[in-house]
Amino acid sequence: MLGGVWRYRGFIAGSVRREFQAKYRNSLFGAAWTILNPLAMILVYTVIFSQVMGTRLQGNVGHFAYSIYLCAGVLTWGLFAEITMRGQNVFLEHANLIKKLQFPRICLPIVVVLNALVNFAIIFGLFSVFLALSGAFPGWAYLALLPVLAILVLFAIGLAMTLGVLNVFFRDVGQFFTIVLQFWFWFTPIVYPVAALPESIRPLLAWNPMAAVIQACQSILLDNRLPHWPSLLPVTVLALLFCALGLHLFRKRAGEMVDEL
Repeated sequence: MLGGVWRYRGFIAGSVRREFQAKYRNSLFGAAWTILNPLAMILVYTVIFSQVMGTRLQGNVGHFAYSIYLCAGVLTWGLFAEITMRGQNVFLEHANLIKKLQFPRICLPIVVVLNALVNFAIIFGLFSVFLALSGAFPGWAYLALLPVLAILVLFAIGLAMTLGVLNVFFRDVGQFFTIVLQFWFWFTPIVYPVAALPESIRPLLAWNPMAAVIQACQSILLDNRLPHWPSLLPVTVLALLFCALGLHLFRKRAGEMVDEL
């Protein structure tokens, strides 16, 4: 499988480039929308919630504390959401391509992941510049984002692959996951801090695999503190399980998918 992907690396790179260009073709602002859309969402959330939630960020009284907390959560969640949402429909969206051309089908999820990483790199790079200019850059702890984001991407890939195959045979899967993702977002401490939750509800966050990832990013970017690595072990195991399940379903059903598309 890896050999096939390597042979079609030109196809993958070309697909990533074409999708990025097509996204902003005939647009007045072009690729600037990659920056403007998430910035607008962050601005709205900051204006609405900063006065209400800002004072509840325990131990952080900086002028930009809540904005950093919010951006750390929204941007990393956006990467997860883009991979899973696009991944669950990737085989359906490229049905004509799958039927007409012979190529490793696994290239399609890889294109989705690379596109998401390009978009994330642009906006997160600007956010990092903001941290540096505002004097809030976390220092060496910033490097700890790499393994945390690797876990997030691995989890998103495994979940997207599993959903993508299932969605070909059961179209309700995609509709159901779209609803689940909305609830999932609000059950993850992104807009609000954990301290804002009633004490009776806080233990339930242990069942939310994304909560540990988001909190790890927030602790790095806001508190200049390394994450609590043992808390990331469950989501890492879950990510590996979903990757194994997704690959198993893909290998077993790849031939049948062509007939269902």
